[in-house]
Amino acid sequence: MSKHHPQRQLGVLDIAHKFLREHVKPGDICIDATAGRGFDTKLLCELTGETGKVIAFDIQPDAIASTEKLLAENGLTAELHLESHANMANYAAAGTVSCAVFNFGWLPGGDHAVFTHADSSIAALDAALSLLRVGGALCLCIYYGGANGYSERDALTAYLAALDSRFYTVLEMRFPNRTGDPPFAVIVTKDSEVQA
Repeated sequence: MSKHHPQRQLGVLDIAHKFLREHVKPGDICIDATAGRGFDTKLLCELTGETGKVIAFDIQPDAIASTEKLLAENGLTAELHLESHANMANYAAAGTVSCAVFNFGWLPGGDHAVFTHADSSIAALDAALSLLRVGGALCLCIYYGGANGYSERDALTAYLAALDSRFYTVLEMRFPNRTGDPPFAVIVTKDSEVQA
């Protein structure tokens, strides 16, 4: 008699990492807008290879230190900045970035009273979109509820819904049958050069 072992539930990071593995190629320039514990930075470094470049941002020294340690343990390097992701346009040229990754919310294992805010997050999305090449993409994981509430989530979804569909495709992936405040993923692709 066999016991039924439930499979681990598909999570928001599974979706994001599957997309990144399919989208990011060796030689690409990528941005991790929210380095956190470094897992996305590490994956981007592995995918872009020695010919690519990864630029990562976080405002928390603990996050930059965690990322630096993880990369060193795996023989990888990235350009790390203790800086708001809203200022990423100072570190890459417009139209050169293949992918930018965001995790909105708080640092895993960190202080939940420190979290991303709508004003700087939307400024960062504006900057990321200006850096994307045609065919490039943003990969967003949106965490909400708890200490940071719902205002950032609502501001981000309104911002994304307003992106001009002539130039961008926005795909939102939610878990409507899960309880609580399940995080969700959003993919934004830049389909053509933005015209004024």
